[in-house]
Parts: sequence; structure tokens; C-alpha cells
Amino acid sequence: MKVEKLLSSKGKVKVLKILLRDGQANISRIVRETGLNHKRVEKHLEELKSANIAVERRYGKLRIYEANLNNPKVLTLKKLLETLETL
Repeated sequence: MKVEKLLSSKGKVKVLKILLRDGQANISRIVRETGLNHKRVEKHLEELKSANIAVERRYGKLRIYEANLNNPKVLTLKKLLETLETL
């Protein structure tokens, strides 16, 4: 995923910030905290998974998403977002 596509979507950035801040979350919690609808959050999570930025873990019907901290790009994104928040 190109950085322009990632950072051009407020919703995607909101979802990513939650995953980076909290480590993991389910869709319902992300919907509640972002104010986005369920379908939009699901789409953002699928795009983040496709880019290897997020990973999904399934526990029966429950799906938990977390930032892929094994990906060096994710660590760079985390530092970037933290720096931008302090400006």
C-alpha cells in the first residue's frame, strides 16, 4: 500500500491509531471508538491486512486485529503518527 493511500484516508488512520495505541481490538470496539460504520471499518481492516500492516486472529466467531509490529514499516508508521500528534 502506498503511503498516499494510507494517509489519505482519515478512517484508515483512525483504525491504525487504535491498533497502534491499544495493541489489539475487535471490530465492535473500533467502530465505537472511530464513529465509523461497521462496513467501513471492515474494509479498512482488510486493506491494512492486505498491506501486512495489521493481522487478524480468530477465536471462534470473534476476530481480533492488531498492528503487525514484526513489520518494520509499521514501527516507522507508529513513530511518524506519534511525532505528528505532538506537533
